[in-house]
Amino acid sequence: MLKKSLTATLALFAVMLLITGCNSGTTADKQTAEPVPKDETDNQEKTEPANKQIQLPQEHLQKHENNDSVKMLQEVLNQVGYNIDLTGTYDEMTTWAITDYQIQQENLSVTGIYDDTTKDSLKNSLENGASLKSGEGIGKNSSDAAAINNPHEILALVNKDNALPEGFEPINLVVPDVQFPFEDFLPKKQMRQVAATAMEDMFAAADEAGLELYAQSGYRSYDRQDAIFAANVQQHGEEAANNFSARPGESEHQTGLTMDVTSPDVNFKLTVEFGETDEGKWLKEHAAEYGFIIRYPKGKEDTTQYQYEPWHLRYIGEKAATEIMEKGITLEEYLGEAS
Repeated sequence: MLKKSLTATLALFAVMLLITGCNSGTTADKQTAEPVPKDETDNQEKTEPANKQIQLPQEHLQKHENNDSVKMLQEVLNQVGYNIDLTGTYDEMTTWAITDYQIQQENLSVTGIYDDTTKDSLKNSLENGASLKSGEGIGKNSSDAAAINNPHEILALVNKDNALPEGFEPINLVVPDVQFPFEDFLPKKQMRQVAATAMEDMFAAADEAGLELYAQSGYRSYDRQDAIFAANVQQHGEEAANNFSARPGESEHQTGLTMDVTSPDVNFKLTVEFGETDEGKWLKEHAAEYGFIIRYPKGKEDTTQYQYEPWHLRYIGEKAATEIMEKGITLEEYLGEAS
């Protein structure tokens, strides 16, 4: 009897050991099989670039401005294919890059100024991963070291010290829908589209004010300016001609951003008396509202190196034009390049 009881006890003990071992192994296996929790920061690092917002300056920017927004713009330009130092200054290179970018896009006004339409276009370029070829729009720089490297920007300084590149022709020339004192088409009726649109708005405002403005002479090619200067030299002598007539390549008319204007009160002539007419006075007060300046103002002959010309309007955009006209300075002084 004792022997049977001992045998039963040993059997029961063996069964308990077996059960305990099985349970221990199962628990260990479950612990090993449980997945390791993922670090939440891993997911954040992977998704952050996709959720990151494209940073583009919101305000308009142009040459000579210096701030963090300009640096932001330079970073964006580098992302789409340019190589610009992050100086925070809207310098010549930044202006050149914006101009080159604008030329390469469809339906962008070529100005060298960062505006709303350029901002939207850059945003699309970034979202689409576009990469541009630097210089594809403007082309190679002129071999003439003294020539303007970016003649397409609307703040290009053209004068006796800064000539346009040989063979330069402006883009997007059109005839503005304004009054001319002649009917036939001549090349001098043309302006660049960006300037022509602004001139149409200005002439419409003058008409509403009861004035009679007429456009007289806009774009001139290099060859046309050469002929005009030669004729003036023959009639007045070179020294005198150089006070009121530009040598070929040194004329703002070749940019397509200039228009000489007149009125019936001066028999449609280009004369200093135009400045005393109602039209001339109105332009002096309101031209900047449409992006134009009187390029050769009275009393600034030593700076511009040309005589007073109240009829000669140059388009440079509203921001620069307003500052120049309010301060009574010239384009040379505004750009800090007056001699």
